[in-house]
Amino acid sequence: MYNKKSVPPSDDRRWKFVQNIMKKYGYSRDSLIEVLHTVQEYFGYIDGDAIKFVAESLKIPYSKVYGVVTFYHFFTLKPQGDHNCVVCTGTACHIKGAGGIISKIEKKFGIREGETTSDGKLSLLTARCLGVCSMAPVIVADGEMMGNISEEKLDEIMNRW
Repeated sequence: MYNKKSVPPSDDRRWKFVQNIMKKYGYSRDSLIEVLHTVQEYFGYIDGDAIKFVAESLKIPYSKVYGVVTFYHFFTLKPQGDHNCVVCTGTACHIKGAGGIISKIEKKFGIREGETTSDGKLSLLTARCLGVCSMAPVIVADGEMMGNISEEKLDEIMNRW
């Protein structure tokens, strides 16, 4: 059952939504992924305080919650930019030029994979595989999956950022 000592990291009203999800699932350890999705949805990222709160509430070791957050590419520990670009680095995408896509974005925006520009406009992320190998190379730009990314297509997308 719920650990009464678990107090949300702040008085932000969004924590009520997270608590409601935990309550809906009876504070079950099995609800971890759903709870983390809720934190990510409402806050945009999952920081250490959020991990601690979820771990205490669900009576799961901090290390296990942290492990889940860092294992799945959907979850992020840092605030993301206004625009997000996820580049698939799976085998097919790698062979068809994912490295060049990453390099071009890094060079144009002065960031490295996993970083956000200093003005908070763009985050560059990678994923091991997005599961659409026939469309390689693939990116997800602001939530929209795009395949067969050529240099021209990439320039067009980067100009929107």
